[in-house]
Order: sequence, then structure tokens, then C-alpha cells
Amino acid sequence: MLTSKTFYRKTKGGNIYKVVREHYLRDDIWCGSEACERCGRRNKDIMLDDENPGAKSSLFSQPHYLVFDTNIILNQINILEENILCNVIIPQTVLEEVRHRSSNVYKKLKEIIGDPSRKFYVFVNEHHKDTYIERKPGEIVNDRNDRAIRTVAKWYNSHLSAQKINIKAILLTDDEDNKNKAEEAGIPVATMKDYVSSLENAGFLVDKLARKDYVLDGEGREPLFPCHLSPSQLHEGIKNGKFLQGTFLASRENFLEGSVNCESIEKFVLVQGREGLNRAVDGDTVAIELLPEDQWSAPSDIILQDETEDDPGDVLDDEKILTENKTVAPAEKTPTGRIVGIIRRKWRQYCGILQRSALKENTRHLFVPAERKIPKVRIETRQAETLSKQRIIVAIDSWPRNSRYPLGHFVRALGEIGDKDTENEVLLLEHDVPHSRFSDEVLSFLPKLPWVITESDVAQRRDLRHIDVCSVDPPGCTDIDDALHCRDLPNGNLEVGVHIADVSHFIRPGTALDKEAALRATTVYLVDKRIDMVPELLSSNLCSLRGNEERFAFSCVWEIDHEANIISIDYFKSIILSRAAMTYEEAQLKIDDKTQNDAVAKSLRNLNMLAKKLKKRRLENGALVLASPEIRFQVDSETHDPIDVQAKQMRETNSMVEEFMLLANISVAKKILEEFPECAMLRRHPEPPQVNFDPLIKAGRHQGFEINTSSGKELAKSLEAAQKENNPYFNTMLKILATRCMMQAVYFTSGMVQETEFFHYGLACPIYTHFTSPIRRYADVIVHRLLAVCVGADATYPDLLDKKKSHALCHNLNYRNRMAQYAGRASVALNTHLFFRNKVQEEEGYILFVRKNALQILIPKFGLEGTLYLSKKGETSPVTFIYDEEEHTQRCGDIIFRSFDQVVVQLSLDRSNVQHEKLVFKLVKPMIPGFSIPSSSEGTAADKPAEEPMELSEEIPQKRKDEQEIEPEEAPTTKKGRKKKRRKY
Repeated sequence: MLTSKTFYRKTKGGNIYKVVREHYLRDDIWCGSEACERCGRRNKDIMLDDENPGAKSSLFSQPHYLVFDTNIILNQINILEENILCNVIIPQTVLEEVRHRSSNVYKKLKEIIGDPSRKFYVFVNEHHKDTYIERKPGEIVNDRNDRAIRTVAKWYNSHLSAQKINIKAILLTDDEDNKNKAEEAGIPVATMKDYVSSLENAGFLVDKLARKDYVLDGEGREPLFPCHLSPSQLHEGIKNGKFLQGTFLASRENFLEGSVNCESIEKFVLVQGREGLNRAVDGDTVAIELLPEDQWSAPSDIILQDETEDDPGDVLDDEKILTENKTVAPAEKTPTGRIVGIIRRKWRQYCGILQRSALKENTRHLFVPAERKIPKVRIETRQAETLSKQRIIVAIDSWPRNSRYPLGHFVRALGEIGDKDTENEVLLLEHDVPHSRFSDEVLSFLPKLPWVITESDVAQRRDLRHIDVCSVDPPGCTDIDDALHCRDLPNGNLEVGVHIADVSHFIRPGTALDKEAALRATTVYLVDKRIDMVPELLSSNLCSLRGNEERFAFSCVWEIDHEANIISIDYFKSIILSRAAMTYEEAQLKIDDKTQNDAVAKSLRNLNMLAKKLKKRRLENGALVLASPEIRFQVDSETHDPIDVQAKQMRETNSMVEEFMLLANISVAKKILEEFPECAMLRRHPEPPQVNFDPLIKAGRHQGFEINTSSGKELAKSLEAAQKENNPYFNTMLKILATRCMMQAVYFTSGMVQETEFFHYGLACPIYTHFTSPIRRYADVIVHRLLAVCVGADATYPDLLDKKKSHALCHNLNYRNRMAQYAGRASVALNTHLFFRNKVQEEEGYILFVRKNALQILIPKFGLEGTLYLSKKGETSPVTFIYDEEEHTQRCGDIIFRSFDQVVVQLSLDRSNVQHEKLVFKLVKPMIPGFSIPSSSEGTAADKPAEEPMELSEEIPQKRKDEQEIEPEEAPTTKKGRKKKRRKY
């Protein structure tokens, strides 16, 4: 059967043409019920059970199927994920609406539909002759779709009753209008809350109901927040320039402060106070109205956490602290505004703990997220006694004007607070790290064992098995993706080879394995384990360049003279046989031991000699050598708990490997850009705006050093010259501070950015990419594919040369890379907490920043930064500290605290609050009599990741730093260091 619709469309040129849209209808689409005898069913297609249809409900006594409308699925997906509601009819209309409105919910729904035990049946109502409906003149799409869903429920009831089948189709909807119209049409209908509450033995599901609204204590009081403007008002305001659009970034240090990254202006816009923040949550896209210049302000120097345990309805007390005795110099002021509306929410599920109500029988409690940037969430639960001892996941549903906090619902419990596995799960979820097991479909694309190299494989590659190749990695590394060789040439020059695991041979474009690797984007390294980007068969076996095993590689081979000048370069796919898989220490010992003169030892010495010359040349060109507090944990072989921690040692071999990885990455970048000027995947590091360097310049000046930031080369010179004999760690701290002034290095597609912006500031090179770690980075896999096409070793495919798709891929790669870094740092912080359980010890530290009410202390031994409060809200101290806002110092009597000053602090773990462990900082030296009250750095390990790039334990499998890249935790947001707007690519 066929129905058609004719309409006319006008082209830009003014021509009018006729469009006929045909829609085919059928009369043989099966209803899916096992009880049905009419539809010509096939046994393999039986979905809806006729023996036990529907859960036992006090609302509907007879057997029933459920029909969901779109909003039920979008809002209540957490209920659907529980294996309680079965025998469900999903109209095609609903499935398509969900797909367009939420890819995340759609993915979850498809997984449920794919589980035969759940019996979720997709009914193709849009092509069934009895359930397809036309849109009426003037009818909006949403109303037409609601009518289509009601038509499905009504048809099922008539279809089953005509066969005298005692099964009803129940429509579940939370839309009042839809519910009323269903009742008028005689369709059995209920809200999700009413239906779930009526189920037998499913009371726990009530906690999982999405809370769009419920009656709050003090419902009649004055609203706490201004109204959000309507979408039409926001659109009009943005169009005429009254409002700006941007992404809201909440502050970790002050819950009453944030900023908005707007496309149209250079600086971030500061937002302060509850009314200014106006219910925005970190990551939301918001509309902001700039205040007049005379009302502009500057970020507060106060560290302020939300410690309220109830909801008094009074939000003014906290805000007084922001403005108390605050005067802002004109030069310090930054654009300031207020949020007038939410354009798009970026809410997700959040991990954290339950803060129980003081009232024993109360079912309403506060949820405290692990991430400080997220506000507390009000939830209802009857399981508070159990959940208060566990890490839980909560979703935000709404944020009414008269509630201090957003409303949400409980999703699931993760495990006991403080348990290492639970805390690891929290940090992976909080940083959005995909860590589920690889699906059977993904694993089906792996090679079958035993894997052997055939004559055909050899014929298609250059055989280098006769060359003395070796790898140099951290101890315990199993994902070895690079190897090196160096040998003499007859003409007196040297041949140097970098051989990279040929991962692209095993991961073919478009397969489930390829899509999963692209989604994960990177391997994530935690202290005691790693989350692989590709299955272990590849990462630790077939792709890993293990010693004395034949492996496929992609080789980059140079002819180089003894002054490290490149004569020629060649790229090709190869077969290698590594002679040894060494650690950095083993390779260093081999170089230093003059009695060893085998081929591998000679190769390593020549590589080391060339690497020193390459590095010297790089530094002369202006490459930066920055620093981070790098540590390594020694872990127990059985429990995997940290038993010792120490600063990481760097050897010449670390630098040797790094130099040749850099050389390979730069060489390959030039090659793929030459062949593919529009779609090469590259990596750039933007030059920071000068305003970013203000904290560094002022800190250096206070210590008697002028830091020249006019260029990378001048910055490098200034940093190297800033040395203090009486403070050997001073230069390292200055470099740590410089790292925080940097922008983030990002992947990009060459055709989407001007060539002048390709520059990598940290490496001082005009072009750069990632080629050397395809086992752990998907960007390298793409670069391998591009290079393979360049040298005729593989064929291209459409997506590889589609710069728009490559551009979208880069966004995911940048996001996953950033989240992986944060997860790694959070893992270090977690293990630091585990290490300090039942320990009290004194450690040397340095003051990184002086705040109005606190000192931020860096403990180099642990790579740990904590906050030592000098004053806290609601507490009085017999000791008075005087803050000098201009000099950024704190004075107590004759003692002055400045940035970079050395202190001694006592570190211990306060576990008195089972829900929220605290690492306690107590000032030991300089000793201030009577000063003991403000002493804790609050937060769980997941809250306070170390803020600098760091390598993890050398005692466990981990990544190796194969390039000197700058990866700050965040763009600077300190008072004098607001970052300049980055150009989007």
C-alpha cells in the first residue's frame, strides 16, 4: 500500500519545483505477541510473552504489555535498565525520537532491546496500515507523535481483544495532556511513578524515578534565583548582541564563582554569586549578559567550599565573604556578567556520597558529588542507612528557582566508601573513561591463534630481521610500541631506525574493533592497572615489540651524519626481530659499561650521542624544558596497595628515546601534510597569550628574577637562568608554574586550521603529529593509515580523506586524552590517600600560591598539592594573619609567607568521616604558637588530582613519556592569569 504527500519547494534562484514524498504501508507487520494467531508470526521472532506478560501491579490486575512514550524513555532510562519491566512495546515513532534527542539514552535503549530476556519489541507503527497517521494541518510534530503512540496502544488492545486474548496494552506517560487524551480514548494509562509504586517487591525502583519536580520545604518562600529567559528571548538577545553565548566553567576553589568561555570575546567572562550563576552547572551552554564596566570585578582570592548540611533558604551569608573588604584595582578587573538562561544542559550521572538528613525519618537527603565543580543534589531515598556507607551514582533532573540545590534521583550504588576497587570505579566514571570489557563483536575481529607470519606477509614488507633492533621502556611495560636501531654505513654516516608497532595491520577501518578503539581513543594508565584502548591480545602480544619475537612494524629510517644532520629518510612497512626489550636502567648500564661492545651496546651509544646533539639543537631553537612533580609508587605484588613512594629518576636513556620519537613524529608530520594538505591529522600547541604569564612574571620578580615571555626561546633562557643556591627546588617550582601558564596541546585536521597555527609552542617546531604510540593512541593509528597511503603500502578509504569527519574525530581524541590525564592524576591522588592510612609523617613542602585565607602547599616527594587554611568560615583562631593583596603574602608577626618559601608540614589522613576522608596538613615549620585550628586539605582522592603531568609507577605497566608536551590540568583562572580565548578549529 502506498500513501503520498505532494508539496512545492522554492530554490534560492527563485525556481519552484514539485516534491512528491511516498510512504509505503504494509499489512503484514507482526505485532510481536506470542499469543497472536493472526500476524503470521515466525517462532524465531517471538518477543512478547503470553504466559507472564507485565509485572504484577496493584493498578492493573490482568496480564498486560507496556507501551512507553518518548519522555518516559528519555527521563526514566535508569528504571528501564533494571531487569524488572519486561514485555514492552517500543513504537518506531518513539525509537526515532529518542535517537534524535539523546544518543546516550538511545544506546542504552538499544542494549535493552538487544537482550532477548527483557522482551522489548520494536513495533514498526509508521509503516503499518492500521497505525500510521498523517499529521493534521496546524498540528505540531510533538502532538502528532503523541497521537501516533496512543494509536499504537489502542490498536494493540483492539487487535488482542478481537482474538479474545486477555492481555491489555498499558500506555505509560508522564505528560498530563497525553494521559488525559488516552483516558478519553479508553486506553489504559498510568504515570511512571504510579505504575512503579504499584509494583510488587519493587520499592527500590521508586528511588530511581526521575524527579522533575516535587514539593519542597518552604515552597511558598521567595525564589532564590532569577527566572531563566525563554528560548525565543535568548535567541533574540544573542542575535541582536544583548547576550553572549558560551560554556560555563565552575570553579573548584570557590563554589560561588565560575566563568563563561564565549566565542565572541577574547577573555573569559567572570560570574559570581548565586544570582549571577543562576543554576548553571559545569559544562552547560549558557546565555550571559555582560554587566556595565563599572561593575566588573576580579576572581576572589578566597578558597570557599560549600559545607552547608541543610537548606535554610538563606543564600546571602556565603556571598558576603566574596565582597567583604574587597577593592579591585582597575587594571585587575575582568569582564563580568550574569547568566540569564540555559541554552543546553550538559548534565550527566555523577559519583559521590550521601549526606543524610538530620531528621531520622526523613527520606530527603543531599548528595555530595566527588567533583567539587558540581553542586550538591537533593534526592529522595528510603535506603539512606545503607547508601550512606557507599559510593553512589545520582542523576540531576531539574533545578527549581526556590531550591538551593538541583533535584535528582538515585541511579545505583558502586560499593563501600574507601574500598580501592570502588574508588577506582569512581574515578573512571567521573572522568568518563570507557572501561567495560570488550564486546564479543569487537573480539571477533581479532586474529585467530596461533598467529604466524606467512610468506605472503614477508613479500609485502621489508625484512629487517637481520638488524640488531632493541626497545627501551619502563620496567614491567608490556605494550611495547617502539624499537630503535643504529648502525654504521659504508660512507661513514649512520643509519638510524625507529620501528613502530604496525597496529593498523590488525585494526581495519570500519570494523567493530576500529570503532571501539576510536571511541576509547587512548589507553588510560592508573597506578595499579591500565585500561587498554585495544584488546590485550594486540596491546600486550601481537602488536607489542617483545624481545626475540618476530613482529610487524612501520619503520622510519634516516641516514644521519655524526653531527646529527639528516641526509635522507625512508618510510616502509617491515618485519623486525627485537634483540632485547630493555628497561631504561638496563639500557643505561649497557651504555656506561665500556666492557660491553656487542652490536646492541654500540647501537645504544651512537643513539645516545646523536640524541644529545638533537636535544641541544632543539633547545637552541627555543624548545621548552618544563617540570612537573613526578613520582612513582612501589606497589605490593599481591594487594597492589602502595607501600613506598619516591621521586622519579630520569636517565640519559629516557631523553635518548624521547628525542628519536620526537624526530619520527616531526618527520612523519611533514610527509603526510605534503601528500594530504587538507586531511592530515596533526597536533599543535598554541602560544599562550601574554596575560597567562602574569602569575609567573610576578612570582619571578618577587624572587629577584625577570622572566622574559616575549617568545618561547626567551622564556626558556629566563627559566634556566632562574637558579637559587639556597633553594635547589626553586627552579623546578618556577617551571611547574610556567607549565600552568600553557595552553592545551590538541589534535586537529590540517584543512580546518590556518597553516600559521600549526606551530607547536612547547617543542618550538612548525609541524608535529603523533606516530610513535599506536597501541595506546588512536590518533597514531590514523597517522599510520595516512602514511601507508603515502608510501603505497595500503589503500585509502572515504572517511580517511573526509576532513569534516576527521575534525569530529579530533574533538573526541582531545576530550578522551584530557580525561585520561585527569584519571591518571586522580589515581595518583587516591593511592596517596591509601599510602597515608595509619601513617603520620613530616615532609618538606613549598608554598605554590598564597591565598587570602589559605596557603597552597606542594609536597614534591608525593607530587601532592594541598590547601592549608589560615582561616575558615565560622571558626576563630588566636593567631592573626594579614594578607597583602598586592604582594600576595601572608604575615603573622615577624613571619612572612611568600610563594616558593619552604615549609615543613605534618601529613596524616583523617578518616573520622567515613564518607569523606581528609588529608590533613599541619604547619610544623615555621612554628607559630597557637596556630592549629585550620589544618585540613579537604576532599577525597578523586577530588584533588595532582595538577601537573606526571608519570606513574615504574613498578607497574605504564605509558612512557615519548614527547615533551605541555598538558596543564586547566587553563589558568587565577586572579592575574585569566586565559585568552582559544581559537576554535
